[in-house]
Amino acid sequence: MVDPDFLREFQKKVEKKIKENEISVVQYWHERLGKVVSMKPDGIASLQLEIRKIYDMMENRIKTLKKD
Repeated sequence: MVDPDFLREFQKKVEKKIKENEISVVQYWHERLGKVVSMKPDGIASLQLEIRKIYDMMENRIKTLKKD
């Protein structure tokens, strides 16, 4: 039989780790988008290109995560 205290403690650790990972991911994408926001693009084309790069990076990351 599994100890309920152990399960609660284990669940807290898992939830803490998930939260830390989520914070890390959101911070990364926040920084990437911050760079785009602070850009002084020559025109809409360069801004679209930067947004497209971020979009492609996110798409690739999703594909990688789904493989696992």
